Amino acid sequence: MNSKKYKVAIIGTGRIGFTLGFDKKREQPASHTFAINKNPRLELLWGCDTNSENLALWKKYNPKAKIFSSTKDMFLDKSVNPDIIVVAVNEDSHLECAISAIESKPSLVILEKPVALNTTEAEKIKLCAKKNNVPVLVNHERRFALDYKIASEWISKIGELQFIDARLFSGLRVYRKEDEQTGFYSLLHDGTHLVDIVLYLLSFAQKDSSTENLLSNPKLVSIFKDEKNAVRNLHVNFQNDFCKDISFKFSGRSKFFGFEVDIVGTEGRIYIGNGFAKICNCRIAVVIRTRF
Repeated sequence: MNSKKYKVAIIGTGRIGFTLGFDKKREQPASHTFAINKNPRLELLWGCDTNSENLALWKKYNPKAKIFSSTKDMFLDKSVNPDIIVVAVNEDSHLECAISAIESKPSLVILEKPVALNTTEAEKIKLCAKKNNVPVLVNHERRFALDYKIASEWISKIGELQFIDARLFSGLRVYRKEDEQTGFYSLLHDGTHLVDIVLYLLSFAQKDSSTENLLSNPKLVSIFKDEKNAVRNLHVNFQNDFCKDISFKFSGRSKFFGFEVDIVGTEGRIYIGNGFAKICNCRIAVVIRTRF
């Protein structure tokens, strides 16, 4: 059995980096720091944040770790030699921090989603990772959740796919042009999770596991904008060779948060989201999982 401990550095000690681990309403561990500290094979030895208050609080709960106020200072320190670097900063800092982390050549970079503000920046990160031969894992954590793993095992057992209906509800606007510089809109935030988990599940429904062209040629079904020209409702439809109806529906004017995917086949159904998972097959069994 491999008993090696892996040394970890984290860049970004804010919500997803640290403080969401205190949120009692969330399934835990809900932050990178808490997840790392829970794993006996990981040692969290370095922390970095430009926000001095965030960093001071993080240091209080990680007293043995060395802290830095900039990635430049951290990577100039010869004693910093992590196996894993977690990048958990805001999207507008992803490009700079991710490239700095990759160029330090750890064994793995864990990059918080979304990858970047736009595809141009994402491509730069991708090329840098290839050049330095450093694997980058984007933190679409639902791929590692037990309920979604069970769903991935069942999707080939519900027959021919008839339709997929993926829905996201929140109070955050779906999109606004002005927010492209900060990434503060739900299409980029939780929307990336919704698209990713559909692609993940679809990869188990076909013989070819490639998902590159599964969501091509989008068709805009409907769009609603508010008086400030911000998109508040969006409905887009896709189709491919084995599923002719794949819909994504985003609401940015809800007083609650909802994340759900409904997959209906000719022999069963998978209905899964935050806090629930219901899977049935007309000939095999019915599986109902609910988590809180």
